[in-house]
This record gives sequence, structure tokens and C-alpha cells, in this order.
Amino acid sequence: MAAENTPLQRERVNLLKVPVDIVPQDRLTEVVYELLAAGKGQNIILLSLWDLLRARRSGEYRSFVLNAGLVIPISKSLVGGVRFLTGKTAVRYMPFDFVVNLLTILEGREFSVYLLGGKPRVLQKTEKNIRQTFPRLRVVGRYIGAFKRQEEATILQAIRKASPSLLLVGKGVGGQEQWIVKNNLRLSGGLRLWCSDLFEVFAERKKRPSRKTFDRGLEWMGYCVRNPLKFFRIFPYCYYKLLLLIYRVFKK
Repeated sequence: MAAENTPLQRERVNLLKVPVDIVPQDRLTEVVYELLAAGKGQNIILLSLWDLLRARRSGEYRSFVLNAGLVIPISKSLVGGVRFLTGKTAVRYMPFDFVVNLLTILEGREFSVYLLGGKPRVLQKTEKNIRQTFPRLRVVGRYIGAFKRQEEATILQAIRKASPSLLLVGKGVGGQEQWIVKNNLRLSGGLRLWCSDLFEVFAERKKRPSRKTFDRGLEWMGYCVRNPLKFFRIFPYCYYKLLLLIYRVFKK
């Protein structure tokens, strides 16, 4: 469970053999600029508890997380797990707020963004609101999420040609976050980020959890109301708690 100090202004720790980055709010700008300065594609992952459990299993997604440029915890249980096993305090970000912070940072140097995902009207409204909110941020391309398989090569070529500082991928893209995993080597440099409901929130089609609800770690209740099957996630949550106890006792 030893922490790893990296050249970036953040600290990477291992939580149940999955990397988690500790990035204070006042260091995020410097971290983003250093990632971009690396001159290669860098994936940013907004890591939930369910993502962590998925990344513990061997496979393509695990490699994707292990090699990510930045792994940001968004679940309160991950922050608690880091504290329980390492004594360190991880910084938890609300997904939408993190993206807004990221776009603000990129706008500061007039960087660019490419939007991929969402339905036509959602994507159009998202682009409009991003242009109005971040006027110096260049939107260098967009494409809806429900594209046909034969269109994928053209889309990848367009992204490489546009060479955005940030590729934002949202709902509607086949495979969701796995689309980035699958095409990791075929994308251009810069940052890549998947955020499921991002475009719907930007387009004012969906409300994000309140800050109070998020700080209490209760945002999952809203998801359960929309999809009652998510209540069964209590079982992997209990499994996670058991794993923490085992790792604490045996000091792995």
C-alpha cells in the first residue's frame, strides 16, 4: 500500500491494487498542463466504486486504468477506503464540476475540445452552452453518439485531424467508456475523458445531484429511483468492505 510519488503535482496510491490519484483542487491546473505537455494521449478516469471492482479483474479495462494519466475518485466509499488503508485523504470530485474545472483550465490557454456522444439536439445544445460558457475554448468538432459501425473509421480520422486538447465522450457511444479503451491507440494525443450524463446535464435535459447530496455520498439513491436494479449493488459494496478489512488485517 505504499504511495508512489510522480513528477506531477499529485500523489498516486494503490487501493486494492487499483491506482487512485490524490489531486488537491489548487493543484489541478498544474496537473492538467503537465499531462498535456507530455505530448501523448492521456486518459482521465472518473473512478467509481464499481469501476474499481471492475478494474481489479484482469483484462483490457484493468490495463486501461493502470495506464491512465489521471484517476480521480468520485465515490465517497473510495475516499474512505484510501483513508482506511493508507491514512491519506483523497480528494473526491463531483463529475460535472470536475469537467467544468477542466474546461476552465483549458480555456485559460485557448485549448480545444472535441465532443462525441449524445443525441443530435442534446449535442447541439451542449456545444452551444459550452461555447457561451467558455468563449475562448475552441470546439474543433462534434459527432453524435449513435453512429454506425462503418462510420467509426471516419470519426477517428476526424478526431486525429482535429487533434483536440480534450476529447469528451458521452452517452450514446457504443461500448460507452470501453469505446476509448478499444480505440486508445487509434486516437490522437491530448486528454480523453468519458462522463456518462455529461452532455445531458450541459444540455439541461438532466439535473445533477445537489452538492449536499453528493457530499453525503447519497447520489446513488437517485440512480436507484431511475433503475431499481441498482439496489442490488449493495452486494458488491459489501464485498468491497470485506476486501478492505482483509487488506487491512494482512497489510497487503
